[in-house]
Amino acid sequence: MSKFDHYTVIPNINTNSVELFLPTAEDINNCEQQLGFTFEEDYNTFMRQYGTGILGGTYIRIYSPTRIIKGQSEWLERVTQYYFWEDGEDILTKEQVLESICIGDTLDGDEIIFYQNQYYVLPRYEENIYALGATLNDAIEWLCTAGILTEAFVEREFEPFNE
Repeated sequence: MSKFDHYTVIPNINTNSVELFLPTAEDINNCEQQLGFTFEEDYNTFMRQYGTGILGGTYIRIYSPTRIIKGQSEWLERVTQYYFWEDGEDILTKEQVLESICIGDTLDGDEIIFYQNQYYVLPRYEENIYALGATLNDAIEWLCTAGILTEAFVEREFEPFNE
């Protein structure tokens, strides 16, 4: 049984379909090799079970390995140019953020990153950085329940979409 079995797949609002868009094991391995890191098991499980889409009542997007590869250099350029999370230096330094992998975001523009087997969030409207935990499940639960970046919610609906 997966930690993610309690999610409800809902139809895509545009296509009214519940078709899932799942990356292959080769896609995941290719991303790890190209970017020089290893996903933790929850990410792999989530991708194999749900793939790409929006989770939590249209709040959290976890990127596919293909999107991570395509977006990483652009993300690093943007974060380098517009870095403003100095209040979070006790959590991660700027240098550590620039060594991380952006694996997702929220629809509010907060960015979910992975660095040395830990998840963090770079809030769009705060100069702080929050540690989310060592697993994707920990990160998702923090984002849904902490009540810091958005009001806490219990919905665990997943709407699939093709990137």
